[in-house]
Amino acid sequence: MLRYTLNRLKWAIITVWAVITITFIIMHAVPGNPFAREGTMPPAVYENLQRHFGLDKPLIQQYFDYLISALHFDFGPSLKSSSITVNDYIANGLPVSIHLGTQALIIAIFFGLILGVVASLNRNKWQDYLSMIIAIIGISVPSFILATLFINYLAVEFKLFPVASWKTWKHTVLPSVALSMMPLAFIARLMRTSMLEVMSQDYILTAKAKGLRKSGIIVKHAIRNALLPVITILGILTANIITGSFIIENIFGIPGMGEMFVKGIFNRDYPVILGSTIVYSVILIFLVFLVDVAYTWIDPRIKVTGESK
Repeated sequence: MLRYTLNRLKWAIITVWAVITITFIIMHAVPGNPFAREGTMPPAVYENLQRHFGLDKPLIQQYFDYLISALHFDFGPSLKSSSITVNDYIANGLPVSIHLGTQALIIAIFFGLILGVVASLNRNKWQDYLSMIIAIIGISVPSFILATLFINYLAVEFKLFPVASWKTWKHTVLPSVALSMMPLAFIARLMRTSMLEVMSQDYILTAKAKGLRKSGIIVKHAIRNALLPVITILGILTANIITGSFIIENIFGIPGMGEMFVKGIFNRDYPVILGSTIVYSVILIFLVFLVDVAYTWIDPRIKVTGESK
């Protein structure tokens, strides 16, 4: 287990380094400059700003200077708001984004599993059709369309929920639901397929022949084994939720990391873009690692195979 953990840690560090390097190259390859929009700026002021932020140095030196700073968790000042550091932006926006993403993920897992199980146990009945209609809507309709519809009808017309702020739990409902619909739909469809396959296995038929209670068979045997494919894609679904929060946070005016990242791109604010990219990369890699650990815990056969190598 220790060897497996160290190997994963090695690849995690390599992945984070690759993300930083690729993002750094892409940003500096795009034509333009963070201060190019200031058309009335005197040349001397422009040169002083370049020198102050180190943008006059050779690109390779800027790259290594940033790597050293990132190792010390110092992401530097914002180029557009030098009085505020990127660390301040992250400290303010990350808790909000984690709250939104966690709430959306909980909604997706909880209702996705329920819809999948109900659909599989009522195959070709109205419960099955209703569950799959919800799943198809979640997959087919983009989150920003759902967010717009939620705002128009549930917030503006019926005034059931407030929008454009992040204060009470009511402000979190609409963005969380809009963000959760696509992963919810994937989980529901995958859980339905997995449950149908598990329920046809010999050990389920044997349990039924022994006279075990149906609820016990479903909970202890069917659902646990059907969860394996769902757990496998949780890392991908979490990534989808995190990247989807960029759009949702801007639509609902949520002061999270997504809003910070989008503003950094528009302003060509290199430290903001790189800092938020590093944070998102670390979060995703950590979540993928947790998914792998959970997978080995649910299926002991994987653990035995891994330890024997």
